[in-house]
Amino acid sequence: MKKKKNFGFATKTIHSGASPEAITGARNVPIYQTTSFVFDNTEHAKRLFSLQDFGFIYSRLTNPTVSVLEERVASIEKSRASVACSSGHAAQQLAFIPLLNNGDHFISSNKLYGGSINQFSKTFKRFGWNCDFVEPDNLSNFENSIRDNTKFIFIETLSNPDGSIVDIEKVAKIAKKNHIPLIVDNTLATPYLHNPVDWGANIVTHSLTKFMCGHGTSMGGIVVDCGNFNYLKDNKFPALSKPNKSYNDIKFSETFGDFGYAMKVKADSLRDLGCSLSPQNAFNILNGLETLHLRMREHVNNAKLVAKFLSSHPQIYEVSYAGLKSSKYYKLAKKYMPEGPGSIFTIKLKKGFKACIKLVESVKLFSHVANVGDTRSLIIHPASTTHSQLSKEEKIKAGAGPDTIRLSIGIETVEDIIEDLDHSLK
Repeated sequence: MKKKKNFGFATKTIHSGASPEAITGARNVPIYQTTSFVFDNTEHAKRLFSLQDFGFIYSRLTNPTVSVLEERVASIEKSRASVACSSGHAAQQLAFIPLLNNGDHFISSNKLYGGSINQFSKTFKRFGWNCDFVEPDNLSNFENSIRDNTKFIFIETLSNPDGSIVDIEKVAKIAKKNHIPLIVDNTLATPYLHNPVDWGANIVTHSLTKFMCGHGTSMGGIVVDCGNFNYLKDNKFPALSKPNKSYNDIKFSETFGDFGYAMKVKADSLRDLGCSLSPQNAFNILNGLETLHLRMREHVNNAKLVAKFLSSHPQIYEVSYAGLKSSKYYKLAKKYMPEGPGSIFTIKLKKGFKACIKLVESVKLFSHVANVGDTRSLIIHPASTTHSQLSKEEKIKAGAGPDTIRLSIGIETVEDIIEDLDHSLK
């Protein structure tokens, strides 16, 4: 596609990274269902493997369908480059590998998806990576947890499950002051509602499985390099600033400049960990992206109406949705997501755990699944599922207590969504 200044968001979601296929003229991005690609000659192969030329080698590393997705997500995140992979969890591992060595430390908000808390506190600990979880509403917790070996701060723009919001601009200033990157999981907001780079983020991750795909069909993740962090300063990040033995002693940040981090993730981390995104899933996610702006408007509009209805329901004592004026995150939502704070939120039932189970088992329109961001409305009891591996105290801190239900509001007719919940609550 020819470059033009200031393309709108919708145009980018449809066109970025792609043009009609050169040989056949195919309008949609083809699914390049192949493991490998023929080299022009031995010199061409050598230059590709040494990162002297860009091109396609092997689908574990590079694939034309996946590459279009990578360019498109980087475009709508207003960033330099991105690397797609097999899931959101894989994206977090890929994002961290270039920054952490054995014994290093990072800081994370404790308002996270339960699987991420488990990944950070247990699995990553086996790598020698140490994480401090902090209460994000008190920003001094981030500053006070920084050590000499702290390598980054990690937050979610909208936390899973309760949709709380971190003051990202202020956290970014703390990270910048201490010369460490701020990594932001933007899954629940999506680039349509929020661009973390606008507020100082350096790296963005997504589970593409959720709203970006939007149809509950395909798994995927992505790491986005905002291109705005100096990894060469004071050699705090040797994997990016020092010679790499695998590639003729190149220094990734020096050789590739503002997309050196993304190149390191792809050429080194993805190469060795092998958590590649399949071309078929990349194709499905690309199709989902084309309607992201349309779907997110409906998701948000429906969520606002459902949350307002539930906030006065006699069976419910709390609705945690930042779009309600009663929410302590309402002002932050207006600042960071003026179009609306997504469509994921929690409700707390007056009659506790048993009532939660009854509700989940009574709904008809809602689907009881371990996913969010589908076109369909979804429901789950986090304490017994997505956050079940956490301690009772960790569940409460993460917003997933025993009396809590997570709702992912879909794009069905909103009156039908409300009727299903109302009938089931009664």
